[in-house]
Amino acid sequence: MDGYSRMVQLLKVLLPLAALALLSTVFLLSRSVDPNATIPFAEQDMADRMRDQQVTKPYFSGTTAKGEEVLVTALIARPGGPNSPAEATELDAQITLVDGKIIRLTSDLGEVALDQDIAVFSGDVRITSTDGTEIRTEVLNTALSGIKGSTPGTITGTGPIGDFTAGNMEMGAKNDDGPIHMVFKNGVKLVYDPQKQER
Repeated sequence: MDGYSRMVQLLKVLLPLAALALLSTVFLLSRSVDPNATIPFAEQDMADRMRDQQVTKPYFSGTTAKGEEVLVTALIARPGGPNSPAEATELDAQITLVDGKIIRLTSDLGEVALDQDIAVFSGDVRITSTDGTEIRTEVLNTALSGIKGSTPGTITGTGPIGDFTAGNMEMGAKNDDGPIHMVFKNGVKLVYDPQKQER
């Protein structure tokens, strides 16, 4: 018997044995898996995942009782809990007033407390309007039920007649049907620029 024939006969024995070994291994492995076993997550991992619930790129639009249109977007929003407010990052809000003017608000972070009817914007807060006014501050407190707010700290800004600073600012309408005003208080300083167009 030559070498080729011996090799063929050897393979005839080895290949079925190898197949049996593979099949038995598959069955042994399948027996070691418990289909009713729980997923191995630690309780702390699950708590972290539940705490970190979030919505990516949320979008909200609505209309106030006066007919002002409000549009708000964010990068990420997280729901609040019993002891913590809801929050969102990279906020961008646009308010279209009844007279057609637009106020835009952007900030790094925003927190909402529904029970207190308040939203707090913080970080690099910027307020711009179509009349050419741009204001920057670190914190802006606003109401949820209407367009009004205030800054607890200083503001810097620029407008149609020059650059200005103030100790704080309030915005809102003097009466229910009146227009929205921005009122600057506490050490207002204006650097008049005659090159800019007056209001």
